[in-house]
Amino acid sequence: MIDEKKIAEHVRGLLIALGDDPEREGLRDTPERVARMYSEVFAGMNYTNHEIAEMFNRTFSEGIEDEEERENAGAPGRVVVMKDIEFFSYCEHHMALMYDMKANVAYIPHGKVIGLSKIARVCDMVGRRLQLQERIGRDIADILSEITGSPDIAVTIEGYHSCVTARGIKKNHTKTFTAELRGRFREDSSLQVYL
Repeated sequence: MIDEKKIAEHVRGLLIALGDDPEREGLRDTPERVARMYSEVFAGMNYTNHEIAEMFNRTFSEGIEDEEERENAGAPGRVVVMKDIEFFSYCEHHMALMYDMKANVAYIPHGKVIGLSKIARVCDMVGRRLQLQERIGRDIADILSEITGSPDIAVTIEGYHSCVTARGIKKNHTKTFTAELRGRFREDSSLQVYL
């Protein structure tokens, strides 16, 4: 679990290391404020992927045939897609904000579907970790596969990284795109049109 007291102690030490006075009026409560903020923005670090899957495991099967049954009956495939799910994360290399991030999440139901709000909640919780953008897509796909039982999942993510835009190379308009394609999304490029 996140230890707010230790975070506050370290933030105080960081302020001193930066050459500032943690007792001055503007900084006096900063260590505790940062600790509370870190508890919020890194809440996903308290949970494994499996625990997040259990947290948002609310599915519906009524009226949903298994995809294999639909294919055998000659019915067209069904794809569920949520686009432009906004979230943020923090780069594990610089602890820098990844912002204006949007995820597109698609899956082919295999006998059950997940509530749409749960897909957005999974993205949000996975983002609330020290992360790599590539891992975010993988983690979202792992969790949705566990919840839905579907091997056919796609997650694309695009976003800006302040470790690129605000420091180092300082390329303000550089956006990073990643794709995690599984099952039929990997095998059948015509399904990628949904992303």
